[in-house]
Amino acid sequence: MTKFKFNYNTQIDIMIAINKRHQSMVNRAVKWIEKYNKANEQRDIALELMRSSMTKNAPIWRKYNRLCERAFDKYLECLYELPRREVAQIEKADLY
Repeated sequence: MTKFKFNYNTQIDIMIAINKRHQSMVNRAVKWIEKYNKANEQRDIALELMRSSMTKNAPIWRKYNRLCERAFDKYLECLYELPRREVAQIEKADLY
C-alpha cells in the first residue's frame, strides 16, 4: 500500500519510503516526475497550438521538450540510486 503525506508548504505529495534511509531520494524522484508531468502537459498544449493555428510555435514546444527531457533524466538518476523495492513502489503509485 502506497502512503502519501501532504506537505502544506510546498503543495507536493510526499511518498513515504519503505526504508527511512531512502526517504530523501524517494522525495526527489517524486518531485522530478511531477515536474516532468507538468512540463509534458505544457508540451502537449504547445503541440496542439502548432497543429491548430499553423503558426511558428516550435520554439515554445522545444523549450518544454527540453524541460521534459531534463526532468525525466533527473528522475531516472534518482531511480538508479534506489533499491528495486523503492522503485517498484514509486512506479506503482499513480504519478505517471
